[in-house]
Amino acid sequence: MSAHREAVPAVGAPFVRCEELVRIYKVADLEVFALQGLDLEVARGELVAIVGNSGSGKSTLLNILGGLDRPTAGRVSVGGKDLLRLSGAEMLRYRRDDVGFVWQNPSRNLIQYLTVQQNVELPLLLAGRLDGAGRKWAAQLVDAVGLGHRRAHHVSELSMGEQQRAAIAIGLSNRPGLILADEPTGSVDNANAEAILDVFHRLKEDFGTTVIIVTHDPRVSTLVDRVVGIRDGKASMEFLRSSGPVAAGAGERREHDEYVMLDRAGRLQLPPQVLEELGDARRLRVSWEDGRVVLLPHAGS
Repeated sequence: MSAHREAVPAVGAPFVRCEELVRIYKVADLEVFALQGLDLEVARGELVAIVGNSGSGKSTLLNILGGLDRPTAGRVSVGGKDLLRLSGAEMLRYRRDDVGFVWQNPSRNLIQYLTVQQNVELPLLLAGRLDGAGRKWAAQLVDAVGLGHRRAHHVSELSMGEQQRAAIAIGLSNRPGLILADEPTGSVDNANAEAILDVFHRLKEDFGTTVIIVTHDPRVSTLVDRVVGIRDGKASMEFLRSSGPVAAGAGERREHDEYVMLDRAGRLQLPPQVLEELGDARRLRVSWEDGRVVLLPHAGS
């Protein structure tokens, strides 16, 4: 894959920043808290997986970052753009130009009666950018996801894994800085899952693309730079790669260290196994001892 633009290292100010995000949905007479003060930062060119049980707030977060939903409270910015300050027309341009979507069901990205090449060219056509350079870029993307030999085939002639890789190319056609992928490996076998993750790795390495994957798939967690766990609408756990630089590629298994997350209000969520050991204890004494935070349950709690 040849680079279309110079890769940008994952340093400096966060490319994605969420501060105390709250999202409340009203269902009949009930208010449902999908997000409850979530904090998240993602660097430019980082590949991050967001994990959590159903109802934890993962999809709500993805919709907010994609400009498909707005939070009830809090702040969110992507690439320096404050999403809460964008007008309707500006938000439309943001969704078209700044963010690409890859859904679990690739049929949401693909038009069945078009070829692979035509599917990738379509967003450029709709944006008025399908000139000679646009067609060349679309062809480069088809090659980048390993479908150069299938570019003239229709979607119905592709395997599920090939369809998902075509969907990734479509998500990149307008050169967005952020790719949001919702369960991209959920419907494919191990070989195709690794191929899809390998594509994401090469995208971030070659183009500096920031990739956020929402997933239940345990295979993904070993193949990304960082894993953020969401529980009850807040970032609760984080898994960081424990060793030095590792060559990109889905074939590389990465070891991660586990951390709890301390939010801007000083709150943290203890792991379920620790809560189980605490039993009914609800008061904890907090102390700082020899560079360590120590939590001791109160005897009468």
